[in-house]
Amino acid sequence: MRDRRVAQIAARQHGVVSTEQLRAAGLGHTVVAERCLAGRLHRIHRGVYAVGHPGLSLEGRWMAAAIAVDGAVSHRSAASLWRLLPPLEGPVHVSVPSSGGRRQRAGVRVHRCKSLESRHLTRRLGIPVTTPARTVADLRGSVSPQELRRAIRQAEVLGLATGLEESVEGTRSELERRFLRLCRRAKLPAPEVNVRIGPLTVDFLWRDRRLVVETDGWRYHRGRQAFEDDRSRDLALRSRGYEVVRLSYRQVVGEPERVAAALQRSLRARRSWR
Repeated sequence: MRDRRVAQIAARQHGVVSTEQLRAAGLGHTVVAERCLAGRLHRIHRGVYAVGHPGLSLEGRWMAAAIAVDGAVSHRSAASLWRLLPPLEGPVHVSVPSSGGRRQRAGVRVHRCKSLESRHLTRRLGIPVTTPARTVADLRGSVSPQELRRAIRQAEVLGLATGLEESVEGTRSELERRFLRLCRRAKLPAPEVNVRIGPLTVDFLWRDRRLVVETDGWRYHRGRQAFEDDRSRDLALRSRGYEVVRLSYRQVVGEPERVAAALQRSLRARRSWR
């Protein structure tokens, strides 16, 4: 009965439980030590155990770190949890109020934040995490400008409110925002935003279809050199097996139905790449 209760808790928490939860389920210190020796519990952090096996998913690692310091996944780790940026190896970033939380743990990067309030916290997949808006704010100064821009764009793709969308200035950024709205309204699969392919960074990518869309505002793509550079990029991408679609401001803004229909055809035609 005790092990069943522990298993139920672990199932809700991506395979991990706290010492307090084990104690509440009726497993005291001696029993926990016995379970560890038998390979039924595996210590991940002080006060946090994996149930059954030590191999944790990303979600399990995030949950274990949050439990370990009594905080919320934040910064670069929260961006990965919200699917704004790809996950990276290394410690899990967790934020706690400046006067709260526990000491540093191996594999956990603790941020003590005076400004952290309850309104900045939520849960995703059951994991305590900073809100999208707080996550993007925390990324400023801790990631490159390119990654910050990508995170903001990806938040817009996913329909997550950040409150910072307008902080990225310029005609090109406005054009990209309009294209993302076009995709949502046409119910197209969400593309990845500002993605590197080899040495190049493309505006939008449907990876499984190997389809790239470049949105070309006149301000950044006028003149002979820009024309030649764009063709060189297209040739490099096509040599890697990608189809490239270039869209102007006038097409995105003035012909959204036509653009959406053309993209739907391209996405259907390239299903065989999956």
